[in-house]
Amino acid sequence: MSKKLTIGMFGFGVVGQGLYDIIKTKNLNLEIKKFVIKNADKKRSLPAELFTTDAEAILGDPEINTVVELIDDADAAYALTVRALKSGKNVVSANKKMIATHLEELAAIQQEYGTSLLYEGAVCGSIPIIRNLEEYYDNELLHAVTGIFNGSSNFILSKVFNENQPYADALKEAQDLGFAETDPTLDVGGFDPKYKLTIVAAHAYGINVNPDDVFNIGIDKLGAQDIRFAKEKNFKIKLIPTAREIDQNKVVLYVIPKFISSENILFNVENENNGVLVKAAFADEQFFYGKGAGGHPTGSAVLSDITALRYDYRYEYKKHLNTDALSYSTDHEIKVYLRYEDDSLVEKLGFTKIIERYYAPDFKYVIGTINLKKITDLKSEINKTGNFIAEIA
Repeated sequence: MSKKLTIGMFGFGVVGQGLYDIIKTKNLNLEIKKFVIKNADKKRSLPAELFTTDAEAILGDPEINTVVELIDDADAAYALTVRALKSGKNVVSANKKMIATHLEELAAIQQEYGTSLLYEGAVCGSIPIIRNLEEYYDNELLHAVTGIFNGSSNFILSKVFNENQPYADALKEAQDLGFAETDPTLDVGGFDPKYKLTIVAAHAYGINVNPDDVFNIGIDKLGAQDIRFAKEKNFKIKLIPTAREIDQNKVVLYVIPKFISSENILFNVENENNGVLVKAAFADEQFFYGKGAGGHPTGSAVLSDITALRYDYRYEYKKHLNTDALSYSTDHEIKVYLRYEDDSLVEKLGFTKIIERYYAPDFKYVIGTINLKKITDLKSEINKTGNFIAEIA
């Protein structure tokens, strides 16, 4: 029999409102007792007495047994999550930066205090990839987990390639629709999918990797020449996070734009949709597709975690416990396209093989293979105005 959940929720933004909309349509054995919000003066659609700016109204209330954390501030989210778990409250969070940065510690706290932290809503919106990695693939050897993990950047790229919108116009439309923030760096710079990737890697491979150690580069330097090149080759560009086993004891993680052909299943994942491709030794390839942004899709994932807590569900991190010394590595060769202005960048990067090189008055590029460690070390130079790098099949 399920137990009753008395919930305290931090945040009542797009996802919080979406979650509430879903909950009120269901006859579930739960009650949202209090919302803690940042702006007390903002008009809300619910009675004012449900809202407060005092975190103690939730953290200090012994009747509240479940905390739902839906705020943007990763440091504040970490502090309240730790306190809630240590005080015997289970937590559901959608804060991917907080979870990615502190996952190893948070897993240990859960173990010590017998509490549960669930975070399906932090990774790929409505797609239940974490639960599948935990339960379906728990005894499966995974060759790779890759895909489209960020709805905002994918929306922009869809507008660029399908409607011939300039990048700046597509970004503005994404911002106007609420898919991208006023400062879109987390999305278009590849940071958001990097946080999600490190969480995925913890469940897929049992390794905890500091996000700061993972290479990410985004689409913010995408130019008209790169778009023209892609269209001439019948490619699309997608922002792709990749976790891949590169030998029997090493895993590589990186986020980079990628030219993909129509044969790739990700080619037709458009707009704010996400797609996750799992390549397994025994189950072969399996593909998950769904909405990656928006209040209701993410709210549905958060609700799934909440309802799982009625039956005391918790992540077991089986692969972390059973791992045979898998370690993180950046020693991996990838094939890239690099548009550049200064010839010295090509020399500094030390391509192991140059396949093609093109010069024109307004456009220079090189295609070749390069070690991921090299581009990680030179990321700041690659990311200067006038340069753009992407993986290429």
